[in-house]
Amino acid sequence: MNGAVVEARNLTKRYRDVLALDDVSIRLSADRIYGLLGRNGAGKTTLMSVLTAQAFATSGDALVFGEEAYENDRVLSRVCFIRESQKYPDDFTAFHAFKAARLLFRNWDQAFAERLIGDFGLPVKRRIKKLSRGQLSAVGVIIGLASRAELTFFDEPYLGLDAVARQLFYDRLLEDFTDSPRTVVLSSHLIDEVANLLDHVIVIDQGRILIDAESDALRGSAATVVGPAPKVNEFVTGMKVLHREALGPLASVTVDETLSAAQRTGAARLGLEVAPVSLQQLVIRKTLINHPSRRVPGGDAELDSMEATR
Repeated sequence: MNGAVVEARNLTKRYRDVLALDDVSIRLSADRIYGLLGRNGAGKTTLMSVLTAQAFATSGDALVFGEEAYENDRVLSRVCFIRESQKYPDDFTAFHAFKAARLLFRNWDQAFAERLIGDFGLPVKRRIKKLSRGQLSAVGVIIGLASRAELTFFDEPYLGLDAVARQLFYDRLLEDFTDSPRTVVLSSHLIDEVANLLDHVIVIDQGRILIDAESDALRGSAATVVGPAPKVNEFVTGMKVLHREALGPLASVTVDETLSAAQRTGAARLGLEVAPVSLQQLVIRKTLINHPSRRVPGGDAELDSMEATR
């Protein structure tokens, strides 16, 4: 294992004629925050379900803390998986959900849970089925944070929160991660929102891994060059182009290249502007390159849905 919390090798998952995971191999290390990014239906939830023994892989292997997770209390007691569509018994209140979590997770921090309940203004005595979507999301977020599980998966439960509440979640996650490090996996469409939280980025699309890289390595790994079209085209010759856009006599070209100081100086001499590419745009462009036939007239609307809540 070499210190890996999760070691997945060649995972494949089929649902009849749908290939949800296609030969996926990943490694998650201890005490890091991972971003599992991709569009709806990319395979994010399926991958997390397999890793947490809530679904079976058709083929391949997955070890969690060095062991198979299925029916293994030694492993599952150290794992928390919070989904956006988390289900609770009909008669449960938020109080009941937290009481059950307190019994389930050995690192549960009741004082932290109570602080979060106050932060989110959650009515703990109201039946969960009577809670608003935002309040239901808060229940999941609180359990995920207060569990302090050594391996915690958040499958977009925070999408039901408004922008202020989501920022509160991010702030509390970072604060508590500093004091109580563990391995956290954030599955999200809100890429720009979570980008600064992430130590490592994994992008999945059509069941395959497109990007598996350190966040620092991705920053500056692509650039957008803007200027007169002939000069831009000359400058990017020989580079891997992710996206081209015509703006009258101007061109905007995104390249999958880390530009050297000399290249940037050369661009300036040509009167070209070089701009960084956000993580969200990098994910969108690389996903489109992966299957350009899915481009839609008038722009990247399907992929741009990663910017908004569902």
